[in-house]
Parts: sequence; structure tokens; C-alpha cells
Amino acid sequence: MDGAQDQSSGDGPSPAGATLPPELAEAARTLFGDRLDLAAAYAELLATDGVVRGLIGPRETPRLWDRHLLNCAAMAERIPDGASLIDVGSGAGLPGLVLAIARPDLTVTLVEPLARRTTFLIEAVERLGLTRSVRVFRGRAEEAAAGSRDREPLTADIVTARAVAPLDRLAAWCLPLAVPGGRLVALKGASAAEEIAEHAAAVARLGGGEPELYRCGAGVIDPPATVIEVVRERMVGPARKKGPKRSRGGRRRGAQGRDR
Repeated sequence: MDGAQDQSSGDGPSPAGATLPPELAEAARTLFGDRLDLAAAYAELLATDGVVRGLIGPRETPRLWDRHLLNCAAMAERIPDGASLIDVGSGAGLPGLVLAIARPDLTVTLVEPLARRTTFLIEAVERLGLTRSVRVFRGRAEEAAAGSRDREPLTADIVTARAVAPLDRLAAWCLPLAVPGGRLVALKGASAAEEIAEHAAAVARLGGGEPELYRCGAGVIDPPATVIEVVRERMVGPARKKGPKRSRGGRRRGAQGRDR
């Protein structure tokens, strides 16, 4: 018995773990339409390469469809047609790659700082044939928003995130990536209402409007996906660094004896 268990535990992940449960088939067809086969191919990637590379836990494979793919795809109802989208902390592509599959009208940028994850994302985009609508940016959200000598700052109509951080930190990272009037659309859990109450003031200081809570996929998935939306109402510059204090005479404190 022990030997059989050891052999089983040593087996690699199986694509069968990504099989669409029959009870979820109707919801999957509703959310993915004629791209359901593409969604299934992505689920297989998550269940195999995603597990091997440590991006998806082995225990998550039986729940790929209800916990991950369908939950993320339901967010699409909050995204306008033809929008540009940046997915912050994309990880294995959730929700950004799911939304790119469900919505071919979107142009999607997956922002992820870890090399092993961006390698998986690049390979997944190529294998799924999404290179014309999806690109991968390796770096943190702050780096994406700041730009560099060789690259313009990244911005989009919609900025998404899933299970990345509390709302105040999430707004600090994501709102600078949204165009004025654009929106942060964050997939959240059961504590979403509490987060709004706790962090609304911080969001306002960061240039965001009043956070609003939505239930996505009602009547299609159970329970619906919980989403917090924040509109970027104004641009807020980075905090200025404080310089050395000056005395009333205009001389910097601690600068005595340096005039000569």
C-alpha cells in the first residue's frame, strides 16, 4: 500500500485535472462562447505546466473552472467593448489571460515581476495564439507606470487585479496605470465591503472616486464574482521628498562651519 501511494504521489500532473465539470458546462459556454475550446486549452496548461512550475497548487486543479476561470471571466461584464486592459500581478494569467480569451476585442498587457511567471505567461500567450492581442511586461506596477528612457509609461482604460493586496495598496499601484476616467476593476472576496469602508479615504487621496461593489455573473455562476471598481478621477503626483530643514536665517541646520 505504501509503495503504491509513493508511486502515485510521484506522478506528474494530469491534463484530466482540467476537465470541465458537466455541471459547469452551461456557465462556461455562456462566458466563453465560441472560445470555450481556447479556455479549455488554457485550463490544461494551468493543470500541467502551471502546477509543475509552482504557479497553481495541485489541490487547485479540480477547481480550476469554478474557482479560477469562470470567476475571472465573469468580470468581463464590467469591461467596455474594445478596451485596453492592464492586469497587475498577473501570476499565471488570472484574470488577465482569462479575459483575453473570453473577450477577443480587448488588448491586454500582463504585468508580472517574477521571471518564472513571465516565462510561463509568454509561452502560454504563444501556445494559445494570442500574441496579437496580449503582451507580457516583466516588472512591478510602479515600473510599468513610470516608464523609462526607452519606453513610454503604460496606461489603459481598465486595470485589473486579483488577490494582490488590500484596496489601499492596490489603488496606489493600479490607479497610476489607468487613463483619467479609467477604472480599477479588482476581483475580491467576501471581505470586499469591509475593504471599501476601511480604505475609501485612502483611495480618495490617491485620486480615486468612491469605490463601488458589484456582483458579476449573477444567474450564471454561483456565487457571483465580487468586484470592486474605482474610477481614476484625478491625477496625483508622487509625494515630494522633504529637503533639509532651514533655520530662520535661511541656513540649513547642521551646515554651520561649511560656508568657507
